[in-house]
Amino acid sequence: MSNSLSTKKSLACSLKKLMRKTELNKISVKSIVDDCKVNRQTFYYHFIDIYDLLEWIYKTEAIESISECKSYETWTEGFYKIFVYIENNREFCINSLNSLGRNHLDNYIYSVTNDLIIGVINEISEGMIVEDSDKQFIADFYTVAFTGLVVKWMHNGMREKPKEIIEKLSELIEGNFLRALERYSKKENCS
Repeated sequence: MSNSLSTKKSLACSLKKLMRKTELNKISVKSIVDDCKVNRQTFYYHFIDIYDLLEWIYKTEAIESISECKSYETWTEGFYKIFVYIENNREFCINSLNSLGRNHLDNYIYSVTNDLIIGVINEISEGMIVEDSDKQFIADFYTVAFTGLVVKWMHNGMREKPKEIIEKLSELIEGNFLRALERYSKKENCS
């Protein structure tokens, strides 16, 4: 592992550790570098501010774990991994949700979900004539629905088991991607 990556990971660990007990809005760069035992310049060499570090954490820790789950056969596994990441990083994610850093959490959930869904849509639509804008509209619709579901689950104390949510979601969505794509394909063929 490169020295730069090692330093970034150390800073990320310090922020996550501090967020277990302190609201994100009350954490300073000084508290992170003191915990990490580096100087302020080191922090600013790697990140613009704490929110930049927060975004880096979401991008590197969570997105990599679902990169293999972008097919029709594996999309539910990808969604499950999103829930598990949030469960395993409960304090960190809840703290993000309840702070000015919420947009980083929302962006994380939105981007990984949209990436999964567009992968599935592209796979299912192979051989169909469907505009990319229509595919993206379908993906955006389901992404917003899923993102809302995750945020509601977090606000409700994360009581429901992720497996149960994924089973309900799978049953609800089963076949809907294909039906929507077929409708858009027919629309294109009629033009």
